[in-house]
Amino acid sequence: MGDILSPEEIVGVVRTTAKKKADYSIKKILILSFLAGAYISFGSLFAIIVAGGTPGLNDDYVGLQKLLLGATFPVGLIMVVIAGAELFTGNTAYFMPNVIDGVQGVRPMFRNWFWVYLGNFIGAIFVAYFLTYLTEVVAHKPWLDMVHKIAIGKTSNPFYKTFLKGIGANWLVCLAMWLGMASKSATGKILGIWWPVMAFVTIGFEHSIANMYFIPLSIFHGSSITWSDFIVHNLIPATLGNIVGGLLFVGTLYGVVFAKK
Repeated sequence: MGDILSPEEIVGVVRTTAKKKADYSIKKILILSFLAGAYISFGSLFAIIVAGGTPGLNDDYVGLQKLLLGATFPVGLIMVVIAGAELFTGNTAYFMPNVIDGVQGVRPMFRNWFWVYLGNFIGAIFVAYFLTYLTEVVAHKPWLDMVHKIAIGKTSNPFYKTFLKGIGANWLVCLAMWLGMASKSATGKILGIWWPVMAFVTIGFEHSIANMYFIPLSIFHGSSITWSDFIVHNLIPATLGNIVGGLLFVGTLYGVVFAKK
């Protein structure tokens, strides 16, 4: 198919990638996952600056403001894929084709998830506190209003709604990773990643790693949201939804179709 891999070839790349990830040392995982958490946070900050700097759109063109938020956010995932980093949400799908085929067990998958999730959290908090809060990049209106608006919206939903939004987010994120793998050129990878990620952010789905930046940033800036609110009302249901979205709807379904057994 020229410069574009077929769906079956994409799964082949995923399977090879999963084998490599299983052999990473904890040190390597933590470094690469710290970078991924930071990259997603940079994309989140970029989105806040652009969309938050257009408060008038929220009154008359709220859809356009959401589109601006979505159109700028994918920068983070593009850096993760092209520069190379370990992102928890993407990794929820990678291991399943091999697990289904019996090539890998679930232990390497859970090992990877644990350390990557921890590293992503550290990277996101680092950017939120040291590079955003202390530098006062969003400390004033209209950006601070956007920071609090996002955090309040993300912690105000019932468990089931955040869980379902988490499924939608990572279904699209993992498809973005799949599309990125399909292309052999940097331009093709960028375009493949951009559209699904822009869609999930514009829709308002929940991405656990991005929320590790968005909500703590609001807390650092004096929000009434507590760390307990963040963890219980968003991070846990969003994470569980992300796992289902990536593991089931991308990794498992494509694994079932293209597994050898």
